[in-house]
Amino acid sequence: MTDHRSRFLQLALRAQALRFGEFTLKSGRVSPYFFNAGLFNSGVLMADLARSYADAIEEAGVGFDLLFGPAYKGIPLATALACEYARRGRDLPVAFNRKEAKDHGEGGTLIGAPLAGRRVLVVDDVITAGTAIREALQIIGQAGGTAAGIVIALDRQEAVDPATSRRSAAQSVADLHAIPVIAVATLGDLLDFTGDDSTLAAQREALLAYRDAYGSEA
Repeated sequence: MTDHRSRFLQLALRAQALRFGEFTLKSGRVSPYFFNAGLFNSGVLMADLARSYADAIEEAGVGFDLLFGPAYKGIPLATALACEYARRGRDLPVAFNRKEAKDHGEGGTLIGAPLAGRRVLVVDDVITAGTAIREALQIIGQAGGTAAGIVIALDRQEAVDPATSRRSAAQSVADLHAIPVIAVATLGDLLDFTGDDSTLAAQREALLAYRDAYGSEA
């Protein structure tokens, strides 16, 4: 496992953004773990998280000119990532959307740098059904930008509907839009991580059973 993946999972545990137990998801599945990026809720945690994102992006080698954060969790993530890139010597423009269009002042649904003519990297926490990402990609296209890829914190690597396909939401989005989806870490990484840490080894059996039931093909 590369350093940024292990560092991210350790950070998520420290922030309690990653927890083990029994959690009923929106899909109705009972998961042995839960991830909530909203619990990266301090300057230090966000800075460390942004470092992990930047390392994952650089490892993937994707080219882009602008960071886009879908409302709402993508907004602080893209902002923190822009600050990390500035620290590394690259000043990137940032944009994000409103959930509802503003009909006064500057108006519209977009805030920040213009997207037209730019290769846009979408920054978010997870892809579940893929609905929010599809909306973001539509916004980018309508604004004249080109989606260069998507980066998320954790890929749960779950099949949307195991009865019909073992494709995950992330795989479906990547294939449909012909763009890369970069994950800082995946369920596979989490399994490796729990196997390497004796204090977490007890969680591994439940994670394996969950992957057997709902895991995607890759």
